[in-house]
Amino acid sequence: MKKIIGILGGMGPAATVDTMEKIIKNTPATCDQEHIPVIAISFPDIPDRTENILSGGKSPLKKMIAALRILEDAGAQCIIMPCNTAHYWYEELKAATKVHFLNMIDITCNKIVSEGMNNVAILATTGTIKVGLYQDKLKKENINFVIPDDIQQVIIMESILVYKSGNGERAYQLLKSIISQLKDIGVENFILGCSEIPIILRGNDNNGEYIDATEELVRRAIAWC
Repeated sequence: MKKIIGILGGMGPAATVDTMEKIIKNTPATCDQEHIPVIAISFPDIPDRTENILSGGKSPLKKMIAALRILEDAGAQCIIMPCNTAHYWYEELKAATKVHFLNMIDITCNKIVSEGMNNVAILATTGTIKVGLYQDKLKKENINFVIPDDIQQVIIMESILVYKSGNGERAYQLLKSIISQLKDIGVENFILGCSEIPIILRGNDNNGEYIDATEELVRRAIAWC
């Protein structure tokens, strides 16, 4: 039996599906049998991560650990969690399991460092921005980065929530307006640091300027397998 990837998902459901699609797309397979076995848990009732960080809403940790246990019992050998904000609890989750657990924040930052990128903007939930998940790691590596201002961040968050509510076109227009503003001040690369953002931008010309954290996580998981 090949090594099995376990996806701790549901944060949100579309991001979980996107992750599975990216596993298929990035796996060098010529038939069904050459693909990697995947076990996905999509529990959308995990409490909102940003709400907990910003306003003390219910912690998602208990339900994330419950999902982790299901993946363990099902035989997952490598866990990935396609939710950037949920990595605020990464160390607690990692300590709760003996299964190999990849960190998408570290993986994405390592790509930026290894490729010598600079002038990088962080597009993420307000929760991810507030706790500095990306900023802390990029500072240590002396990478120049840009945080959207307060008004821009409100619009980015609106884009994410509008997408989750089913209006993909509106979400796209909101997000593109911020990307355009950031390009005007010299931003060269964009971390897609919320797992809905790559879906919102799907089909948009990239030109190598977007760093898709979900895709980087998936590529590392495939390499591990």
